[in-house]
Amino acid sequence: MNGAEAITEILRREGTGFLSCFPRSALIEPCAEIGIRPILCRQERVGVGMADGYSRATGGKSIGVFGSQQGPGIENAFAGVAQAYSENVPLLVIPGGAELDRQNTRPVFSAVDNFRHITKWATRIDRVEDIPRVLRRAYHLLRSGKSGPVLLEIPPSVSLAEFPGELDYTPPAPLKSAPAPGDIEAAARMLAEARSPVIFAGAGILWAGATDELVALAELLDAPVLTTNPGKSGFPETHPLSLGASAVSASRPLTEYLRDADVVFAVGSSLTASPFNPNVPAGKRIIHATNHEDDINKDQRVEQALLGDAKITLSQLKEAVGGRAAPSGERARAVRAAKTAWLAEWRDRLTSDEAPLNPYRVAHELMKLVDRDNVIVTHDSGSPREQVVPFWETTMPRSYMGWGKSTQLGHGLGLTIGAKLAAPEKTCINFMGDSAIGMVGMDIETAARNDIATLTVVFNNGMMAAERSVLKVSDEKYGTMAVGGNYAELGRALGATAFRVERPDNIVPALKDALAANKDGATVLAEFVTKENQEFSRY
Repeated sequence: MNGAEAITEILRREGTGFLSCFPRSALIEPCAEIGIRPILCRQERVGVGMADGYSRATGGKSIGVFGSQQGPGIENAFAGVAQAYSENVPLLVIPGGAELDRQNTRPVFSAVDNFRHITKWATRIDRVEDIPRVLRRAYHLLRSGKSGPVLLEIPPSVSLAEFPGELDYTPPAPLKSAPAPGDIEAAARMLAEARSPVIFAGAGILWAGATDELVALAELLDAPVLTTNPGKSGFPETHPLSLGASAVSASRPLTEYLRDADVVFAVGSSLTASPFNPNVPAGKRIIHATNHEDDINKDQRVEQALLGDAKITLSQLKEAVGGRAAPSGERARAVRAAKTAWLAEWRDRLTSDEAPLNPYRVAHELMKLVDRDNVIVTHDSGSPREQVVPFWETTMPRSYMGWGKSTQLGHGLGLTIGAKLAAPEKTCINFMGDSAIGMVGMDIETAARNDIATLTVVFNNGMMAAERSVLKVSDEKYGTMAVGGNYAELGRALGATAFRVERPDNIVPALKDALAANKDGATVLAEFVTKENQEFSRY
């Protein structure tokens, strides 16, 4: 076998489900030959998003892989990799590269040099015999510790060179660590003695598969639980202790309970200060459980650190808290009452009969129609994120893919395609606005061409409404915020089944038709002509 075939065989042994790619990756033909399905995207950053969504939907049990040509191919992929890096998503990026004698010749683009700061590891394979060693290290890094993309640049001579001897490769197992016993004991004491503890859960809960352990500890402490946007669905939002998830917008109870907490237990989160995360108010006593030491004391003063895997940490904490806690259920009852009162404040938007349509009504009706145990939902950045994250109530781990620290428009479409490839039995939905579909809409054809039955919901309000506060003069003089299009017509032209809804009495019938077509295997685009909405759940 040659180098490309050796890499492909390693991908097969690693359980690679498909190769997202465009258009001249040396891996495409070898993958096809051994049964790894190549899926050519229309835009490279969407291809990276597909690999990203696949990794998320499998919980990292199978790693998404993206292959591209050198130069323009990997250059176009930069935004997708940057987004995955900001969310700590494990995915393998394999671009071609220039030959060794051209590496330092301008204007040759070096993926290793340019992607080093947005990957967990970036390297070039210069010798064909190094392929097993480098791939072994790549998958070790993808599976262990705080994750992120890994990039391996492959020059043509390495792809074409004959691989010597037998291919010695076994997939490396993930490594997990546990906090020191003394640290667990100190954290357990703080939690048991807290007057008003709040658990702050991040995406590490999902990657560690630690939902059951999180629920058990929350119930033992009778402690309310909030999740970050990337951590959404790590704790069931139908649970009476759930405060929901936060992007910039959040439920009123989430904001109030975090404000009033004396002890905040952050687990599976970096606690990065960001407009798109719930930020811990000053003066709180913080317990911080994370699998990476760089997160600790980065943006918050931490009183007690727990360094280790979230699942192991939560199990140890539950045992250490033990009989010190005597849960009365009082906080759970109070949280449920507070959430009920908050939702009552928003009932008029969630059930609105306005025309143009209220996007809150559209999302609310769709949530009621789907089986939330068997759905994977994501959003785009901007207004759709703020309108969906606080109100879509999740029931199962990985039934929602929250994202947005980098907030690139368009990332949600690739995520949804990748999620559907990972879980073809589930209904996979992405919400996007008219600006986001303008960025990546051509890749609806990728889903249709490959019989990937996703459902895209487009909120079309004809403008970049989130920018109203910063584009006042330019919009008044030149109409800079206005965008336009009939996206249902676009969807049909690209091979999707499409619906366009303008009247409130057509919302539910159109959603039912869209879900039925999607269940029958169609790629579906449902466009809703919505009002400009600047009402967000922010307190």
